[in-house]
Amino acid sequence: MKWLNRLNMKSAMAVMLVLMLALIAACGGKAEVSPSPSPSSAVEQTASAEPTATPEAPAAAQTEYPLTITDETGTELTFEKAPGAVVTLVPSETETIFAIGGGSTVVGVDQWSNYPEEANSIAKIGDMKTNIEAVAALNPELILANSSMNGDAITQLRELGYAVYATNPKTYDAVVAKVEELGKIMNLQEKAGEVAKHMTDVKQQVTDAVKGAEAKKVFLEFSPGYTVGSGEFLDELITLAGGVNIASSVAGWHEVNAEEVITQNPEIIIYPDFGEEKSSILTAIESRPGWETIDAVKNKNMHMVTNDPLVRVGPRLADGLLEVAKVIHPDLVK
Repeated sequence: MKWLNRLNMKSAMAVMLVLMLALIAACGGKAEVSPSPSPSSAVEQTASAEPTATPEAPAAAQTEYPLTITDETGTELTFEKAPGAVVTLVPSETETIFAIGGGSTVVGVDQWSNYPEEANSIAKIGDMKTNIEAVAALNPELILANSSMNGDAITQLRELGYAVYATNPKTYDAVVAKVEELGKIMNLQEKAGEVAKHMTDVKQQVTDAVKGAEAKKVFLEFSPGYTVGSGEFLDELITLAGGVNIASSVAGWHEVNAEEVITQNPEIIIYPDFGEEKSSILTAIESRPGWETIDAVKNKNMHMVTNDPLVRVGPRLADGLLEVAKVIHPDLVK
């Protein structure tokens, strides 16, 4: 299914609902160069009898090992030191480990891990189905997985004695918490804290911008014929962005009820960009009987958004939230 191709992997429609629980269910910067001092400032520095001492920055938090944590599956993991070799089974975990500064430790990734660019040159350990032998050959000290997406692989790898840290965030804040906890495991707390703060700041920016605004009725079709209901992070994302998810009366990921969408009459329709010449979702929407009466269709208020940041439960979810908010409230969110 196309959302998983770029989300956590292209998968067959038959298993899509299971994968959705996981996926539906980043990083770098330029060093700042100080400008050369002006002649007057140079004179002042020379004339100063006693240079002013620069206070030392507080030391970054360091993880104390052994560290014991409990993951999403209730499994207790103890780390005697920061893991030196990491394998990721889904793109969201690849993005997270790189974002917090642990990219150099990654020795294996799944086939659909395409961000950051460095991930493309790392050994591949399978696609929708994890190649257990390929993982074992890399002798990882830590495996990052999604508890819903990678259930069978998690079981097999744990039986072989490997440390598997599995998560399945259902909210934006749960993604932030995952980033912070991985920072502790990897002893990369400073960078993880920066990533978490950025995500929190973006959330605050969006919620402040739409506060008090009338919530708009939104229909999100993240894959042809499928939408998301209550209890999932994408449902919350719409709410945070100042919208009302018209499919929230049904829990979880489910097939589109065409008649119900007509009845609910959304003002806005959102769908992801799969890189097609023409979106297969948009084609489906335009061909559905009766949908021409929907306000979003009549008013051409249908918007394609970037796929991966929208549906991957990693640091770039902040980008997905901001893009959705700009679609729902373009006058308020810049």
